[in-house]
Amino acid sequence: MADPPNPKILRVLSFVVLILGAVGSLEFVLNAGRQNRSFILIALFAIWTLSPFLGLLAINAIIYRWPPRKRFYFYLMMFVLTTVALVSYSGLIRLPGARPAFIFLVVPLVSWLAIIITLRLSEGKKA
Repeated sequence: MADPPNPKILRVLSFVVLILGAVGSLEFVLNAGRQNRSFILIALFAIWTLSPFLGLLAINAIIYRWPPRKRFYFYLMMFVLTTVALVSYSGLIRLPGARPAFIFLVVPLVSWLAIIITLRLSEGKKA
């Protein structure tokens, strides 16, 4: 397999995509909860929705020590998770009968599972 693209460029791109994804996700969650009168509930949904982005941001801060191929796959996962989250929150793809709250609960959970699985799988590989 060919060498992955320049890690510095990928690091900057993944950071930008991650920040834009977090801001977009926050906008979607606040828009979905605008009818709700409970500030605490909206805040909890916002925190939960942003949590995978914050986790990825923390990992992005230490990832520079990883081998290039391992970083490349992790950056790729960051792009995919951000895209899936934004598409899910936007309502472009809807599950029949699913309420918006369901999407804002499940997408972060699936994102965290993907992050954990990716980290666990990458631990055992020599890049």
